[in-house]
Amino acid sequence: MQNMLVIALGGALGALSRYGLGVWISNKWNQGFPLHTFLINISGAFLLGFLNILFIERLTISPLWRLGIGVGFLGAYTTFSTFGFEVISLLEGGSFFTAGLYTLLSIAVGFTGVALGVGLARIL
Repeated sequence: MQNMLVIALGGALGALSRYGLGVWISNKWNQGFPLHTFLINISGAFLLGFLNILFIERLTISPLWRLGIGVGFLGAYTTFSTFGFEVISLLEGGSFFTAGLYTLLSIAVGFTGVALGVGLARIL
């Protein structure tokens, strides 16, 4: 139960951060390129990689904190960060084929899912 509460709190803060930062960037940049999503995804990827290494290899922090920050906050802030970290972990582990396949499938299936969702929404 404690894990779920920490993840929920982190998730709420991550979602609010994504929203607030997204609105702020969109107000500063309105040029057609989704800079707000791009910057949030890239910053989330950076933070997940940085904090995972920091928390696991450099500092000893509670697994509860790691859940709250990694799964909760950054999970709600962006899911791209998890994808990026997993690909790098696969590459570092020598799983080049799996990393490549995961990347290609994630992109292709992700775009397909979006296209299907858009199509279904437009039909309804």
